[in-house]
Amino acid sequence: MRLDFFDLQLFLNIVDTGSLTKGAERSFISLQAASERIKKLEQQYSTQLFTRHASGVKLTLAGQTFAEQSLLLIQQGKKLEQAMSAFAEGQTTQMTLWCNSSAQSEYLPLLLPQYLVENPHIQIDLQEAESSDIIQNIEKGVAKLGLISSFFNHHQLQTLEFSDDPLVLICPPNHQLKETKQLQLADILSYPFVGLMQYHSLQQSIENQAKLLNCAIQYRLRLPNFAAIAQVVASGVGVAVMPKRAAQRLNQLYHFHQIELVGEWAKRELLLAAQNFDQLPTAYQHFAQFLISQKAKLILD
Repeated sequence: MRLDFFDLQLFLNIVDTGSLTKGAERSFISLQAASERIKKLEQQYSTQLFTRHASGVKLTLAGQTFAEQSLLLIQQGKKLEQAMSAFAEGQTTQMTLWCNSSAQSEYLPLLLPQYLVENPHIQIDLQEAESSDIIQNIEKGVAKLGLISSFFNHHQLQTLEFSDDPLVLICPPNHQLKETKQLQLADILSYPFVGLMQYHSLQQSIENQAKLLNCAIQYRLRLPNFAAIAQVVASGVGVAVMPKRAAQRLNQLYHFHQIELVGEWAKRELLLAAQNFDQLPTAYQHFAQFLISQKAKLILD
């Protein structure tokens, strides 16, 4: 069965004018051609759509149903044309992805180039924030899609597993903790720290955990990224907490020890979160499906 939108519009023109002749004129075809097209429609659906009278035509019950569905299809067809014309004209679709520090620096740079190359009319704005703030923004409708840590309460949202994202402690090669296999946060708060700048969401999260222990972190230096921190820690300045993925990457450049951190706050998992994935705009749904499809690339050694 093939639908011809011209036939649907012809049918609606006849319905609107109440006349086969006037409907044909509005459709810019001859009366004979219009009559033949309507006849083929009736044959296709094995039912009569009109009753003919001297004063014009009237819809049958089947015709009324056909008119209602034809109108919906015409409307959907126009929406389809509008949606596709944006791609033909090279219009840009902009999306905002909210993410924590780890996702922004260690995961998304690995995945986003492929997506942006495959979708040249997409622009992605990354908004870094602490996971708790991202969750609140999604709940309020300020944000549509976010990558959050599983440590925070996200039960009002729909989530999909994205990647494991544990935290580790890194320390200088000759540090007294270098032989330690596992540590809790309380075990390291007495040591001088090298940390991220105050505005980084990961550092805010670590400081919040320290406050729960009634402790304050002693910073010898704050730096803007993990690479700078790794270099300074390797030089013997202090210890630092960072995502395991970042530590593995940077350990190839700088010599330091990695120590596993114990506790739910450190055994993080990154989740892709939204209020309702099925109700996201099409562009966001497509992007979310891509991110989840790349999970195999993100498995930690």
